[in-house]
Amino acid sequence: MLVHGFPAQAFGTNCYVLAPAPGEECLVVDPGIGVLDSLAEVLREQRLRPAAVLLTHGHLDHVYSLTPVCGAHGVAAYIHAEDAYRLRDPLASIDPALLAMLESEFGARAQWSEPDDVRTLSDGLTTSVAGLELSVDHAPGHTEGSVLFRLPSDDPHADAGAQVCLSGDVLFAGSIGRTDLAGGDAVAMQDSLRTKVLPLRDDTVVLPGHGPTTTIGRERASNPFLRGLVPAS
Repeated sequence: MLVHGFPAQAFGTNCYVLAPAPGEECLVVDPGIGVLDSLAEVLREQRLRPAAVLLTHGHLDHVYSLTPVCGAHGVAAYIHAEDAYRLRDPLASIDPALLAMLESEFGARAQWSEPDDVRTLSDGLTTSVAGLELSVDHAPGHTEGSVLFRLPSDDPHADAGAQVCLSGDVLFAGSIGRTDLAGGDAVAMQDSLRTKVLPLRDDTVVLPGHGPTTTIGRERASNPFLRGLVPAS
């Protein structure tokens, strides 16, 4: 499996491109602010054709370039049903001073329009998209509709059943997503970590929404936010 990640120009949000191999259809995950040129370069170099855009949640820094990407390639956006409302106007949830700062930095007025084709995801969904087997875990806490996306690993050195997990803002290397924003819920986050994150195998490779790649085993051993939590049986 080809996995290419790169940071957006604001907030360090990771955008990922996943495909079975070069020259195939691909998935674009969390196209944030200022990613269009970098994304186009990856698609061109690897000869990839987007089949869908996946969203780990609906915050602006993860969805800002969603509509241009969907429109340019004629593909749908996929988001959990409980975060779908955020795509109506994610700019509305941004502090006006922060929005002004971003507009000044990028030299353009922020604009938003909802994609024409938005499809909702549900917990436990397993499907095949762009030749990749994809599982969806609803993991609220950072937002109401945050999800984890899991795919089988094709690392020849990994054991059978190893997976890759796109964790969005649920889990980071050494940290977790904040719960003090609108729609956040600290209790729900604890439950998501206990029931969705901790049961994953130690060799699961984690591709987070911000920061470096990690593994479940590394986070289980060192992430202070996971200490003391007992995984669901």
